[in-house]
Amino acid sequence: MATTDELLDELMKNYKKPEDLIGESGLLKQLTKALVERAMKAEMTAHLGYEKNDPSGKKTGNSRNGKSKKTIKGEFGNMEIAVPRDRNSTFEPVIIPKGETRFTGFDDKIISMYARGMTTRDIQEHLKDMYGVEVSPTLVSQVTDAITEEITLWQNRPLEEVYPIMYLDAVRVKVRHNGSVINKAVYLAIGVTLDGQKDVLGMWVAETEGAKFWLQVVTELKNRGVKDIFIACVDGLKGFPEAIEAVYPKTQVQLCIVHMVRHSLRYVSWKQRKEVAADLKSIYSAPTVEQAETNLTAFAAKWDASHPTISKSWRNNWERIIPLFGYPPDIRKAIYTTNAIESLNMSLRKVTKNRGSFPNDEAMLKLLFLALRNISKKWTMPIHDWKSALNQFTIIFETRMPAL
Repeated sequence: MATTDELLDELMKNYKKPEDLIGESGLLKQLTKALVERAMKAEMTAHLGYEKNDPSGKKTGNSRNGKSKKTIKGEFGNMEIAVPRDRNSTFEPVIIPKGETRFTGFDDKIISMYARGMTTRDIQEHLKDMYGVEVSPTLVSQVTDAITEEITLWQNRPLEEVYPIMYLDAVRVKVRHNGSVINKAVYLAIGVTLDGQKDVLGMWVAETEGAKFWLQVVTELKNRGVKDIFIACVDGLKGFPEAIEAVYPKTQVQLCIVHMVRHSLRYVSWKQRKEVAADLKSIYSAPTVEQAETNLTAFAAKWDASHPTISKSWRNNWERIIPLFGYPPDIRKAIYTTNAIESLNMSLRKVTKNRGSFPNDEAMLKLLFLALRNISKKWTMPIHDWKSALNQFTIIFETRMPAL
C-alpha cells in the first residue's frame, strides 16, 4: 500500500528539527519499533491460526502467553522491543529470529566494510560515528562468522563439466602461524565457461606453493565435476604442468604470458620498462612461432648485454610458451590479454594490505571470500570477442566440445 501524503503530514506535524526524525527518540525509531512489534503480532496470529481473543482459538492446544523484552541493534542504535510468546514456546519470529539481536541491514553493513578490507577497529569507529552504535570485536566476528557456512557451500559446489580456459595461480597472504607471521599461499582457480563468463572455482591454503599441492587442487576440481579443460594457463612453477597433465592428460598447458612479462620486467629499470615491454610484446604477439623465434633472437641481440637473464628465461620456457601460436588470433587473445588472474590478485592485495597479518586462516578466508564475491559481481560480460573464440574452440576441440 502506498504511503499517502496525508499520512506523512500527520506523522510529521510535530517535526521541527532533524533530531525529531532521526534522533534517539525520533519518529523513524518509533516507527521501526511499532512496525517490528506489529509484524511479530501478525506472525504470532499466523502461527496460532486465530486472532487474539477469537473464541475459535479455544482448545487448540496453544495460545498467546504475554511478551518478553528484547534489545536489538540497528541503524537506529539500540532499541527495546516486546516479543510475543506462546504457551508451547514454539513461536519463532521471522523478522527478528531467536538469538538475533540485530537487523540484517546492520549486519550487511559490517560485512560490506569487512569485505573492503576495513579492520575491526575501523568498523567499530565507523559505526560509532555514523550510527552512535558501539560494537565489540566479538560482535564483528559473530557477524562475519556467518559467512563460514557460505564459504563451505561455495567451496564444495558442483562445477561445470567443461572449461575452455582455466587460470591457476597463487597469492601470498601474511598469517600468524605457531606464534610467528608467515606468507601463506592461497591457491586460486578461475574458469572461463562455455558462455565466456569468468568464475572463481575455489581457493585453497598451504604454507608454500608447490606442484604437489596443485595436484590436490586439480584433483578436487575433477571430483567436483570438471571433466575437461582445453587450455590451462599457469605460472612457471616447476612441475606445475605435469601436475595438471596427470589429472587432465588432454589439457594443453600454456605458460601465462602475463607472468612471463612481469617476471622479465623485474630486472628492468623504470626508465627502460616501456621499451622492453614493447619488444617482449613483439615476441608473444607474433603471427607464427617462426616469427616469434626471430623476434626473440632480435630481443636478445638488443638487450642481452644489459639484461641477459630475460631472453634466457624465455628460451628456457619456450616449449611451454609456443602452444599459444597453435591457436587462431581470437583464442590467443583470450589467453594472453585477459588479465583475469592478474587483476583478481591485484584486487585481493588491495583489500589485504590494511590488515598487516591475519590471526588465523579462518579470518583470512572470510575476507578473501567476501572480496572475491564483490569482484565477481563486476564480471557481468563475457570475454571480449568470445563468440568468435568459441567457434574456433568448436572446430579445434570438436570431439571434446559438449553439445550446446
